[in-house]
Amino acid sequence: MLGGHDAPRCTSTSWSSSATRLAFAILLKFCTQYGRFPRGRSELLDQVVEHVAKQVQVPASELGFYEWSGSTIEYHRNRIRTHLGFRTRTTADATKVTGWLAENVAQAERRSERVREELLKHLREERIEPPTPGRISRIVASALHNAEVTWSLRIPSRLSSETTQRICGLVDFDKERDVVSEESGDGDQSPADDDNDFALLAFIKSAPGNVSLESMMTEIRKLAAVRSIELPPGLFADVPAKVLAAWRTRAAVEAPSHMRTHPRELTVLLLAALIHEREREITDTLVELLIATVHRIKARPDSKVTKELINAFKRVTGKENILFKVADAALGHPDDSVRAVIFPAVTGGEQTLKDLVHESKTKGPAYRTTVQTTLRASYTNHYRRGLIALLETLEFKSTNTAYQPVIRALELIRRYAKAGNTTYYPRGETVPEHRGTSGAWEDLVFKNDKRGRRRVVRMVYEIVTFQALRDALRCKEQARNGGPASPRPAADALHVFDDLDTALRQLADDDRISPGVWTDARIALVRMPVVWRDI
Repeated sequence: MLGGHDAPRCTSTSWSSSATRLAFAILLKFCTQYGRFPRGRSELLDQVVEHVAKQVQVPASELGFYEWSGSTIEYHRNRIRTHLGFRTRTTADATKVTGWLAENVAQAERRSERVREELLKHLREERIEPPTPGRISRIVASALHNAEVTWSLRIPSRLSSETTQRICGLVDFDKERDVVSEESGDGDQSPADDDNDFALLAFIKSAPGNVSLESMMTEIRKLAAVRSIELPPGLFADVPAKVLAAWRTRAAVEAPSHMRTHPRELTVLLLAALIHEREREITDTLVELLIATVHRIKARPDSKVTKELINAFKRVTGKENILFKVADAALGHPDDSVRAVIFPAVTGGEQTLKDLVHESKTKGPAYRTTVQTTLRASYTNHYRRGLIALLETLEFKSTNTAYQPVIRALELIRRYAKAGNTTYYPRGETVPEHRGTSGAWEDLVFKNDKRGRRRVVRMVYEIVTFQALRDALRCKEQARNGGPASPRPAADALHVFDDLDTALRQLADDDRISPGVWTDARIALVRMPVVWRDI
C-alpha cells in the first residue's frame, strides 16, 4: 500500500493538501513502474488515477489542483529519487551511456526504436533518471553513428589494398585519379571508362530475368563479376544479419554520385556488404535456374511428343472382336493373301488395323523412347552450354551419403566437359552409378559398343545426373558453393555449426532477444569451430 513504512516519509508541508498527497503517490508509483517521472497529467490514465486515489483515500478530482512545475514537484521528485536510489543524469552519464549503447547495442541493431528501448532499460538498471525525449533521440542517433563509424573502420581494415581499389572503382571514388585526369591534357581516364565502372555496379545490382539459357549465362557472368572483387572469406562473420541486410539495401538504392559523398571507409563498407550479399543471392538464383532449366529440358520434349501423338492418335474400340475376326479369317483361308482375307474381315479394313498398331505404339515403350530422344537432342544442342558453365561456376557438396554418387558424377562431368564429341567415357574410367542411371533411362545410359562392351553414353549420363542433382536440390540435401570436406573425423561435427548459425540469424529478428546478448552469442559461435579443430 502507498504510504506504508516502505514509502518515503514527507514533512507535514508535503502533505498540506489532498492534491499534493495524491500527486505524490502517483509520482512514486509511476517512477517505480517506468523508472522516470510523468511529464504531465496527460500521461496518466484516468483508471490509474482513480485506483491510486482510492488507496490514499483522496478524491481523484483533487489531482486537478496540483502544479506540475515549481518547487513543490521538484521537492517531491528529489524525495522519491532518494527513496528509490535514482539520480539525475549528468553530462558524463550521457557520454558514458552513448559509448555503451554504440558498443553493445547499436552494432547489432540499426532500428532506432529498439536502440531507444535498450537505452531506457540500461538507464533503469543503472538507476539514472532518463533525459528528455529530445535528448534521448540525440543519444540514440549518436550511438548509431558511432557504431557505423566503428564498423566502417573495422571492415575495410580486413581488405587488401587491391580489393579496396576495385570496390572504390565501382563508383569512381578515387578522387586522386580524377584530379590527374583533369590535369593531364591527353585525358587518360575517359568518360567511357567511368561508364564501364558504373555499368558494372548496375549489372551486379540487376535482377535476374525469366528462366532461360540466356538468363543462366547472364547470372553466371554476374557471379564472376562479383567474385572478381575478391572479398576475403569471413569478412562479415561477426556482423549481425539485420545490420548486413540494412547495409546491402542502402547500397542498392544509392546512386554512385551519392556514394561518393560518404567518407571513403563508409563507401567501402556499404559496397562490400552489397557485393557479399549479392554473391549469395546470385548463387541461390543460379541454383533455382538449374532446377527450373532441368525441369524444362524434360517437360518441353514430353509436351511436344505428347501433343504430336495426341494429334495422330485415334482410339480403336472393340479390340477383342477385331482379334477374333482376324484369327477366324486367317484360319479359314491360311493360303490366301492378307489383303484378300484379313483386311475385309475387319470393319474399316486396312485403316482400322493401322490405327490399332499406332495406338499400341503410343501406349508402349515407343513413346518413352521418343521423349528420351527428343530430350537428348534438346540438351545437347541448347541447354548443355549453360549447365556446364554453371557446373564450372558452382561447387556442390552433400553430407548425406545417399547423394555422394551424384557429387562424384558431377566431378566426372566437369572433368570431361570439354572432351568434344566423345560418345562414351574412356574405358577404365570409374563412372559412379546413382539413382538417375537406373529405371527408364538405364537402356540409354548403358550401351554396348561395336565390340559388345558395356559403355556409358556421356551425353545421356550428363542428363540423368543433372536430373538427380535437381531432385536433391529440391529436397535441400545439397549445400551450395561449399568447399571440400575435411578428412579429420571431428570435422563432420562442423556441419552442426552451420545449422546453429542459421538458427541464430533467425533469432536476431526476435524482438525479445537483446542485441547485446545476440552479439556475444554470435561471436562465440564464430570462434567455436576454430576451437573445435584444435581438440
